[in-house]
Order: sequence, then structure tokens, then C-alpha cells
Amino acid sequence: MSGPLVVLVGPMGVGKSTVGRLLAERLGVSYRDTDDDIVAEQGRTIAEIFAGEGEAAFRAVEARAVARALAGHDGVLALGGGAVLDPRTRALLAGRPVVFLDVDADEAVRRIGRDPGRPLLAGDPRRHWRALAAARRPLYREVARAVVDTSGRAPGGVVEAVLAALAPRGVRA
Repeated sequence: MSGPLVVLVGPMGVGKSTVGRLLAERLGVSYRDTDDDIVAEQGRTIAEIFAGEGEAAFRAVEARAVARALAGHDGVLALGGGAVLDPRTRALLAGRPVVFLDVDADEAVRRIGRDPGRPLLAGDPRRHWRALAAARRPLYREVARAVVDTSGRAPGGVVEAVLAALAPRGVRA
């Protein structure tokens, strides 16, 4: 199966972008983030898409962006936190080298802060993050070949843990 060497999934604030960039550098491949693809394609932020069209419209755009990235990218790919909600996306992830990056709620909220670009966390970020993570955790686990907890770890340590988790599956630095 062609496509990304590694796909990172997980909730907001887990460090997918930071870890993804470092992992790509370490592996000598390119990095791609489907959230960045969406912003470039739509010419507006994710928060603006949510505000203008709503979550369902955003999820449809996201599913198309993920399908394109899975078909056309061979490096490290990071997906938005809610990408796994779409059953077609989960089917496309089957059999791929997917790593679920997890984190505890307090650390995630500390990392995110009160980012206005996170429309699903408006109001009470901690409560909303916990509810989203709880609802999505089974889906992350469903698609993942490996789980790496990023809580209390520096990004470089997370990269090492991802490489160790995927080494038996042929991904090596």
C-alpha cells in the first residue's frame, strides 16, 4: 500500500504538528498536515469555516482533504483531531502505519490555552476537551497500530517513542 510513511492522529493539543515535523525531519521525508491543506484550499481558517458553514460542512471538506493526502503524500501526515469521526476516513486508514498520540486533559488544555482557532473548545476548554477526547478515543484506537502518550514528554522523546512503536512494522530512522 502506498501513501504516508506515518500518519499521526489524536486530540487537539497532543502535539501532532510539532512531533510530525520533527519525525519527518528525522526520517528525511516531507511533513503534511491536513488542517493546513484545508486552510490553503479554502482560503480561510478552520474557525471561519465552522462559523460560516458549520461543523458538518467542515467535516466533508476534511474528509476530502484526508483522502487526497493519503493518496498523494509519502512522508509524515498529521490529521485534524476530528478526522476519525468520518467512517470513510477510518476505512482509508485501515492497514496504514497510524500512531495515536494521546495526552492527559490538563496538559492538552495548557498547551492549547484559549486559542480562538479551536471552535469546539469555546467556553470551557477543559470540559469540552475531555468530552471530545472521550468520544473520539475509541476511534483513535480503532485506526491506530500504536499508541504513544505525549504527557510530560518533550517532543524529541515522543519522536523516539513513535519510532520505537513502529520499528517492528518497518519504519526506521
